[in-house]
Amino acid sequence: MHVRTLTGGLAAALVVSFSLAGGQAVAAPPDAEGASLAARVLIYDASGSAEFRSAVDRGAAIWNESVDAVELRPAAAGQRANIRVLADNGWPRALPTTLGNGTVYIGRQAVDQGYDTIRISAHELGHILGLPDRKPGPCSSLMSGSTAGTACTNPYPNAAEKTEVEGNFGGALAGPAPAARAEVIVD
Repeated sequence: MHVRTLTGGLAAALVVSFSLAGGQAVAAPPDAEGASLAARVLIYDASGSAEFRSAVDRGAAIWNESVDAVELRPAAAGQRANIRVLADNGWPRALPTTLGNGTVYIGRQAVDQGYDTIRISAHELGHILGLPDRKPGPCSSLMSGSTAGTACTNPYPNAAEKTEVEGNFGGALAGPAPAARAEVIVD
């Protein structure tokens, strides 16, 4: 996972402030120059993902490699999860409840039709991270989903998708997160 740090003018503005009354310089906390923005940690439980467990773990790892503002970690025994991942016989889908929370279904129907399990996993996790479907779309867009066709195995978000997730989770210099929405996203 990448670590972002505050630099330049923003850090300089935080390092020293002047009191209007006495003109006294006040130092910022000792690590203000190199303070990193902490990623929001989301716990996922893939214990119900059956034969797709390794694809789910790889999909989460791809997001961890791709963005700084959020980190997906597998649930430890007895740990409460933000994201539950299940296998079923339907079409893959995500049911976000709030930003960073919800249920993902890795549907066997798409897998049986030839769609890549890692791409499915990364795509559905993208919905939990606040991304909508972008259909129709090219293979270079993770959120194009099934419209890229069964030959598409690209599981990586493109630059715009990465930027959107960074913004959703308050990445460096990003705006506020969008309002959470409860919806079923069927791909």
